[in-house]
Amino acid sequence: MMRKSPRIGITLAFICLFILGVMPIISNSRPNSFDALSFAFFLSLWQLVFSVPLLVWELKFSDKGIFAAQLPSRLKIRTIVIILLTGIIFGLSTYVYVLAVEKAGAVSAVIAIQAYPLFAILWETLFLKRRKTSVELFFTFILLVALYFLATKGTFRIEGLSFWFLLALSIPFLWSVAHVIIKEVLDKTPITPVQITFFRVLVSTVFLMIVLIIVDGPASIIQSIGEVSFQKIAIVMGFVYYVELINWFYAVRHVDVSVASSITAPSPVVTMLLAIMFLNVEVETYQLIALSIVLLSVYGLLFAGRRKAVVSVSFDAEQVRSGAES
Repeated sequence: MMRKSPRIGITLAFICLFILGVMPIISNSRPNSFDALSFAFFLSLWQLVFSVPLLVWELKFSDKGIFAAQLPSRLKIRTIVIILLTGIIFGLSTYVYVLAVEKAGAVSAVIAIQAYPLFAILWETLFLKRRKTSVELFFTFILLVALYFLATKGTFRIEGLSFWFLLALSIPFLWSVAHVIIKEVLDKTPITPVQITFFRVLVSTVFLMIVLIIVDGPASIIQSIGEVSFQKIAIVMGFVYYVELINWFYAVRHVDVSVASSITAPSPVVTMLLAIMFLNVEVETYQLIALSIVLLSVYGLLFAGRRKAVVSVSFDAEQVRSGAES
């Protein structure tokens, strides 16, 4: 078993913070003549290319993971289905990410992605039957209000509701669904972070390629390959996205997800600063207000969840102690 190092986990989480902040800027730096679907496919393709060396190294010198596992036939089939399903979901989310960052704007889109805790709470309530405390419900309400405020561009009027912002909200929704599904594979098989990332990107790339061929035809792929300026951005985006995925998986092996999440939560601040510097974007007052409230809400939810976990452990320990004494 790998020895945990909080220092390594925190360092990796800070790397994720910077990468998450810079990714929307890279995405919006692509040439205007190339649409979101083409960019999503090629950045996924480059992700796949970058994932191969680490996979080969791991198979040769380190953990064989799922390739060496003797799994029952039923679990093998279930694992394949889950990998295919989650790969398609992640492929779709990659396309939506690129499109939402373009249409809603880098700053608004990256703030919308901070709604991830809302969907995590939803799945925990529906499927795990975990009841929420009054503090968690309070911060959830505040987060919803902040997101609605941002979606209406600070007006709170329904006619100002942005479709592209709502599209950006579907990104954390898709991520949360995929993460819930894929957790079963991580829990029940010896698959490694490197292997799960490789399979995820492989399926996403094939899915996006099929969609791109149906929508634009194979000629569009061939034409895009020779566009150097476009491929440069796709390569950079594919590389940083892959590095973020690997960093995140290994970060949460060393520290709790709540700790890593609290470190990466301010990523919109990084995006905001970079957008001002490199994209000449003017940050609106309502975006600053919404960002402040969203960060407050996310940290409040993380604190409330951590506090509930501590109380639960203390209660269980007291029950065990009482049982022993009786």
